Amino acid sequence: MNFQAVPPQKPVSFLQSFLRSEALGGYVLMLAALVALVVANSPAAPAYFNVLETKLGFHVGPVLLKETVLHWINDGLMAVFFLLVGLEIKREVLDGQLRGAARIVLPGIAALGGMALPALIYVLINYGSPDTLRGWAIPAATDIAFALGILALLGSRVPTSLKIFLTALAILDDLGAIVIIALFYTAELNVFALSMAGALLACLFCLNRAGVLRLTPYLLIGAVLWYFVLKSGVHATLAGVALALTIPLRPQNQGHPGAHSPLHVLEHALHKPVALLIVPIFGFANAGVSFAGMGLGSLAQPVPLGVALGLFLGKQLGVFGFAWLAIKSGIATLPRHASYMQLYGVSLLCGIGFTMSLFIGALAFSDPAAIDATKIGVLTGSLASAVVGFLVLRACGTRADAAENP
Repeated sequence: MNFQAVPPQKPVSFLQSFLRSEALGGYVLMLAALVALVVANSPAAPAYFNVLETKLGFHVGPVLLKETVLHWINDGLMAVFFLLVGLEIKREVLDGQLRGAARIVLPGIAALGGMALPALIYVLINYGSPDTLRGWAIPAATDIAFALGILALLGSRVPTSLKIFLTALAILDDLGAIVIIALFYTAELNVFALSMAGALLACLFCLNRAGVLRLTPYLLIGAVLWYFVLKSGVHATLAGVALALTIPLRPQNQGHPGAHSPLHVLEHALHKPVALLIVPIFGFANAGVSFAGMGLGSLAQPVPLGVALGLFLGKQLGVFGFAWLAIKSGIATLPRHASYMQLYGVSLLCGIGFTMSLFIGALAFSDPAAIDATKIGVLTGSLASAVVGFLVLRACGTRADAAENP
C-alpha cells in the first residue's frame, strides 16, 4: 500500500466520501454479523469456535507474541480501527465539523446524555452484583457504520444536517469510549513496558514537532509502540489512538494548493480496509452466539436486559432529551431543515451499539457465559433501535425535507 499517494478527493469533500464509505461498511458489517449468527447455530459451530480459540504467534529472542485468533483480531486488527478513529477525531477537532464551540455544542451535549443514561439504566438493573456491574459501559457507545448504513437506506428523506450531527455525535461517542477503556478497563500495569511505550510516544511527538512528514517513521515506531502497550496492561488498541494524535495535519507541500497532509493520506488509505475488512472480521468473530437452550427468559437476565434497555431506551432518551434541553434553553439550535421527530429518529439510531459495545463487553467480562449474555443484549438492543429508528424516520421524512443538500 502506497501511503504517499495523493488521494483522489480534496479534504474539503471528505465528509461526503466518509458518509458514503461508512454506509457501505455498515451493510458489510450487517452481513458479517448475520453470517456469524448462522454459523454459530449450525453444524459448523464447533469449527467456528475452535478456530477463534486457536493460538498463533511467534517467539524471537525476548519478543514473545502468542495469542488466540480472537485476541489477534480484538487486540491487533482493532488497533488499526482505533488508529482510524483517532485520525478522524483529530481531523474533525482541528479542521472539521468539531472545530469551534458552536459546532460541537449540540452533538457534544447529546453524546454526553447518550453515554450517561444507558450506563445508568444498566447500573440500576445490575445493582448489587459487582461482577456484572463491570459491564456498565457496554451500552454507552454508538456504531457509526451501522447507523449511517440505516440512514443511507432512507436516502434524501433525512436532511444532510442530521447526518452530520450523527457523525459528529458518534465521533465524540468514540472519544468517550476510548477514555472509558483507558480508565476503567486496564489490567495490572507492567511499569517497564509502560515506560517504553511512553518513551516511544515521546519520540513520535518529537518527530511531529521536528516537521517530519513522511509516514514511514511514524508507522514503524507505532508498530513497536503497539507491542509495548500490549505488554503494559493498557489495552493494545489505545496504541492506535496515541499514534493517530502524533500524525501531522500539515500538508506535505505547503506551497501547493492541492497538497494533502500525512493525516489525510493515511486516513484515506485506511478507510476502505477498515470499513470493508477489519470491522466485518471483528463482527464475524464477535457476533457469533449459540441460541441453543435459550428462550425469552435469557433476555430477562440482568446483563442482556441492562445492555438491551440501555441501548434502546437509554440512548434515545439521553441523546434526544439532552439535545432537546440544549435547543430549548438556547444553548444550541435544531439542525437545519430537520424536525424534532427526525431528531428523535436519529436518536433512536444511536442505540445501535454493535462494534464498540461488543468490544467493551469483551474487555468487561472473561466468563464466556457473560460474554454471550452481552452479545444477546447488544444484538437485541441494536436491532430494536435500528428497526424503530428506520420506521420513525421513514414515516416523518419526505424528500422535500432534505432538498437543501448543503
